[in-house]
Formats: sequence, structure tokens, C-alpha cells
Amino acid sequence: MATETAPDREQVTKALGDVLGWEEMSRSPQLGKFLNYIVMRTLDGDGQGIKAYAIAVDVFGRNPDFDPQTDPIVRVQARRLRALLDSYYDGPGRGSFVRLYLPVGRYTPEFHSGTAAQERRQSAEVVPESRFSGMARSWLALAFLVLAVAALAIVMSTMGPGMMSTLHASEGPQPPSVTVFEFQNLTGDANRKPLVAGLSIELVTDLEQFEDVTVRYAGTGVAAVPADSLQETDYNLTGIARISDGNVQYSAILTDARSSTVVWSKSISMKQGQAFETAGLDAISRDFSLILGSTRGPLHAAGREWVGAAIAPGSARSVYGCLMQFHQFRDTGLMADGALASDCFAGLPDGDRQSGRALAAAAILLIDAPQPRDGDGAARVALARDDMQMALAQSPISGFVWEQQARFAQAQGDVEASRVAFSSSVQLNPANADALAGFARLLALGGNLDDAIEMSNAAVYASPEPPPWYYGVPALVALHESDFALAIEDAAIYATADRELGPVLAVVAAVGSNNTDVVNRYLPQILDATSFRAEGILPSLRRWVADKALLDTIAAALKHAGVPDEALRGSF
Repeated sequence: MATETAPDREQVTKALGDVLGWEEMSRSPQLGKFLNYIVMRTLDGDGQGIKAYAIAVDVFGRNPDFDPQTDPIVRVQARRLRALLDSYYDGPGRGSFVRLYLPVGRYTPEFHSGTAAQERRQSAEVVPESRFSGMARSWLALAFLVLAVAALAIVMSTMGPGMMSTLHASEGPQPPSVTVFEFQNLTGDANRKPLVAGLSIELVTDLEQFEDVTVRYAGTGVAAVPADSLQETDYNLTGIARISDGNVQYSAILTDARSSTVVWSKSISMKQGQAFETAGLDAISRDFSLILGSTRGPLHAAGREWVGAAIAPGSARSVYGCLMQFHQFRDTGLMADGALASDCFAGLPDGDRQSGRALAAAAILLIDAPQPRDGDGAARVALARDDMQMALAQSPISGFVWEQQARFAQAQGDVEASRVAFSSSVQLNPANADALAGFARLLALGGNLDDAIEMSNAAVYASPEPPPWYYGVPALVALHESDFALAIEDAAIYATADRELGPVLAVVAAVGSNNTDVVNRYLPQILDATSFRAEGILPSLRRWVADKALLDTIAAALKHAGVPDEALRGSF
């Protein structure tokens, strides 16, 4: 580890100027103002005073009655700022001697110099954006962690080595298992113990809706769980509830049962009047489950490793492994990932290949990433429809299967059938971020933006590592609010997943802000899109966009950008 010398004020201000002068940062004046604000306050010795409230009021112009619990603007923009800083130091700022770093969960920046700056960024521990850093300093939380480690030591003493691996060479990767313990009541009120313990039950119920996670309830101690169940557990989920700044703070900790190491933690605060009510516990459980149940979350780390490794011909496979590869394709949109997923399902044993979820995923792969088959596109659609019907017949209460049915119906232009299927999926599993994001996009493109926003926010801001296709609704929201700079940012992310609508939204936002650079960047992509050239831009978009007002806005913006009318209306 390199020895680091703290950079002086002049070096930091120069580093700040370099970042603010970067082209991508200059396109995000709000993020530039945010970065300048926190850096200068820290240099002036007021780093401890940088709070979400101050940033919201001083940087983003929120009213003095701003409530950081209900308005996530600072957390959202902090996430964007971190991503932009990462892009800068991965690109034009790679050789910077001084680097600016914004730790997750904090708004006070750090300044690192020399080779230690690079080492610090590469080895930084990723923890969820929350108030956990403050909780970690609490003696109550420290006491809990000691108790949790002791409990886990008891668990470990009952196990043999290597019994819980999620990767079985003879079977392919298997779904992870997690044992949920009751949360500890540190509120100081013994009467609240049953309510705090109720969160564990909510978590078990919510996580059981994810068909790729095996969930067990441990109650208050190890004795509540059969020894053979403990031997098969990959992870233990524990937690506490305590009072902090007048709110109730629930903190969850996920521990690897094999090594007793903490692999994930998150804290959620809620006003006391809501935190002990059923609706409050439901909301907290859903927020935790949005992360824990996601295939991009900590429970599926081993599955992602399997997907990331080359799959040798004839190697052991499983439905879970193939579904992880399918999710990889859904996140990246890369045809290579789709081909790997198709090959994976094709290599499953007959019984596994005919299971409900395997059939549903295979149906989507037929229309999104088709492999060579006899027949034309219509034949592949017919095969996909047959697979979906069999999947629904076999797994009628699978949230995943209904989600794929919604995608299939949407791809065929049946908006109403897609809406019904998405609704079923979300009812079956309210913490499925993919279903929430997909449903939100369907509603937003139909003009129902109000109902789409809440679902989209849950998917984008509460789930881990949201993929680019999640950002279509945020781009539409920003356009609706005439926040063109933010719309350009979100559309640029979305365009990497949707190479038709994404560039169109970027150009619409750029026309609104007179940003000719963005128009020049994305207009060639629009005119080069195969479907647009074959059908015309507006006829092609109508397969997805049912909102006439949005289509009119798109048409006007593209005409203003120089797109000829014949390209808008027909093939070109």
C-alpha cells in the first residue's frame, strides 16, 4: 500500500477545476455545483456540516421545509456524482495526481494523492448508501455486532466445512439460501419487541417470492432452526432497530455463514409514527428485499461469478445458472449474452428445460435474441407463444413467468395484455425490481407517468446496480418537468440499452436545451437504426409508445433537428 500525503488546498482546487472543466461534467451543471459546494466547504473546515438538508437547500434550491426522508434528490444526485467521478478517473483523469472521492453514504468528500489515490479507489469497500456509517459508531450497534458474531460462531460450530457452497460441480450453480433471524430491539421500549421481530417475518415472506432464493426463519436463536437446515445455509440475515434523531432506524446485516464475514449491510430510517405500523414494516421489508432478492444483489454473488466464467461445452448446468445468464442478457442487451443464455437452456436436461421459468425465459430469448432455427420471424414468435403458454400452465403463480409474459405481450404490441401481466407479476412479488421497472416503462410510454414514477423510483434508487434500461422512465420524467440537462443524462444511459427510443429521447431533450453537441451525437444513431429505416421513425415508435402527446413532442423535436418528414413517416 502506497504512503499517502494529504494534498494541500491548491492541489485540491486544481483537481476540482480539472473535473469541473471536463466536458461530461460541464453538461451537468447541477452536479458540478454539487461537487464544488462539498469540496469548498470541506476545504474551509466545515466538512462535518455537510448534510443532505444543507445540500438540498443550498445546491438544489429546495424550500427550507425540505424533508430528506421523503425527497431523495440528494441521494440520487450523490449517486450520479459518484458515477461521474468514476468515469472521469477511468478516462481523461486516469493520470491525475490528486483525486476527489465521495464515499458511499456520506456527503463529505475525501482527497487522495499519488499512487495511493488509485489504490484507495480500487480497494474502497462498497457499502449501501445509507446512514450505516453513523450507526457503526454507536456503541449499541457495536454491541449488537459482537452478539451477532457470537451467534454465528455457534452456527459455524455445528457445520462441517464446505457444506453450503452454491456451486456444485456435478449439478451446476444452485440458488443461494439465507436464514433470517429476529431483529434485535434496541429502541429502549420492551413493548416494541414483538413489532421489531415482525420485520423478520415480513422479510421471510417477501424473500420467499423470489424463486431463486431459499429462505428459512430462525426466530430468536440457533436452537429454533434444525441443525440440518443450518448446515445448508449460505447466509445469515440479522438486524437491529434503534432510535436515531427521533426516527426508528432498522439496520440489516448479511453474513456469509461459511466465513462469518459481513458481506452487506443497510440502514433504513422511518418516522416513529410509521415505523411500528404494519404498512411501515411492509415498506421497510420491501426496500431490503429489493436488494436482497435482486440477481444483482449480494445473495447471488456466486451465481454471477459462474456467469462471468467461460462455460465449457458439456459442463454442468442448472436452471438457476441459466436464469442468471438470462438476467445478464436482460441487463446488458448484448446478443452474445443472449446466445450464451440460449445455449445454456438448450443444454439442460429435458425435465429442467421444460420447467415453467426455463420455458418463459426461452420464449423471451426467441424474440429478443433468436438463435438459428428453421422458419422465419413469425415462426419464432409462434414457438415463443407456445413456450409462454406452457410456462403459465406449469407455473401460474410465478412472478417471474408473469413478468416474461408481460414482455412478450408488449413486444407483440398488445399493451393491455402486457399491463395485466405486469400487474400480476408485481402483485405476486412487489419487490421484483425488474417487473417494477418494466411495468413503469409500459405505463410511462402510455402516458400514465404519475403511476409510473413510484415504481420506477423503487427500481432505480432502491435496487442495486440498476441496468441502463431502467432509466427510460427517469428520462421521460425529466422531459416532462423540462429538466433537459437531467433528461440528457438519463437518456444517454438508457440509449445504451434501447438503441431506438434512447437516442430519440436524448435528441428531444437536446433540442429543448439547444444543445447541438448532443443532437449531433445522437441524430446519426437515429437515422441509422434498422427498424426506423425499414418502417419510418414514428411508425416504429408506435409499437412501443402509446402516448400521442409524447409522439407529437418527438415528431416536433426531430423535425427541428433536421429530420425530413419522409423519414418520420415512412421508410428511408
